[in-house]
Amino acid sequence: MRIGIDARTILNPEKGDAIGVGHYTFQLIRHLLEIDRENEYVLFFDFRVREKDVKKFTRPNVKIKFYPFSDYKKYLPGAYSEILGTATLQKEKLDVLHSTSPSSRIPLGYKGKTVVTFNDLGVYKIPGCFSAISRSRDKAVYNLMESKADKIIAVSQSMKKDLQSVFKTKDEKIEVIYSGLDRRFFEIPDINAKKVLDRYGIKRKYILFLGTLEPSKNITRLLQAFAKFKEKSLLKNKQTDGKKFKYQLVLAGKRGWLSREYLQIAKDLGIARDIVYTGYIIGDELVPLFSGAEFFVMPSLYEGFGMTILEAFATGTPAIVSNVSSIPEIAGDAALLVNPLDVNEIAEAIWEFSQNENLREKYKQRGLERAKDFNWEKCARETLEVYKSLK
Repeated sequence: MRIGIDARTILNPEKGDAIGVGHYTFQLIRHLLEIDRENEYVLFFDFRVREKDVKKFTRPNVKIKFYPFSDYKKYLPGAYSEILGTATLQKEKLDVLHSTSPSSRIPLGYKGKTVVTFNDLGVYKIPGCFSAISRSRDKAVYNLMESKADKIIAVSQSMKKDLQSVFKTKDEKIEVIYSGLDRRFFEIPDINAKKVLDRYGIKRKYILFLGTLEPSKNITRLLQAFAKFKEKSLLKNKQTDGKKFKYQLVLAGKRGWLSREYLQIAKDLGIARDIVYTGYIIGDELVPLFSGAEFFVMPSLYEGFGMTILEAFATGTPAIVSNVSSIPEIAGDAALLVNPLDVNEIAEAIWEFSQNENLREKYKQRGLERAKDFNWEKCARETLEVYKSLK
């Protein structure tokens, strides 16, 4: 077979695009090339990626192409992807083309067999967490890609149900294939953990959140719950001086839509000095950041998969997570589940974890075992079977 994969979500091949769809695409391609030496692969990268940066994908059965849009995009803002994209893809005579996200739109003029991975339907399930522009744009593209796809890969059973409820997608069109977990999260990195924490101003015990700082991640309620936790901690210890509070809340991730509001919210709640904003973190710093935390909290309102849960598990970090969407499916019994809409419940879970070392240890051990269930080689083999089904 001649298999094309849209790799435009990989903008930093050297770092493996550590989060999101870029990471999924990177790991999938990497493991497909490890297990499959028989089929031909054509990888389509964004024109902004330098040729020398994709040499790691070079194999006898691999052809690397760059979408030729850089010289034309400013002149053809509406039609360039349709005209040039269709021509570029048709020229390769592919047996199947895989778009690893509906946002990586397959040109409507392309006539070959297609696979599309759906990893998030947040704009449909929690529309108020996205701007009007994002909702309008994403819904239009997602509708097109759902109808365009011959096969859809859903990254969880929850995602499959969402596809069926939103688009009425037929059962036989969907294959559920779990993403894997990067093995580096099971390893101790060659990096000074204390230097990492010092760099970000982490001086006390800390509770970790990792993800984009945006409404879908439920940051406001997390801040409110942390403020309640602080209030209860000071009261129990008969302290009135907030400077003696023993914990920091580390918000690790890039700033997203409406993220500026969180600074004011933290200030209004009296916890501004207890919050650490690290910005976007990738590479070897992630593992010590996880493993140094007392525990991890992810009170998201919606997740298509929830990779950061598994990353916490693999580093031995106990986790408190939401009981909605795909999260219970991925976490199993290895995390403490909470209602993300109930600030008091989130705060009580944080308090319980902070006070009970045995409870943290129980979830740590469960998490380490749960993380072993997810690997990229299995994901790659199952994805390859989807390709073959369209032959």
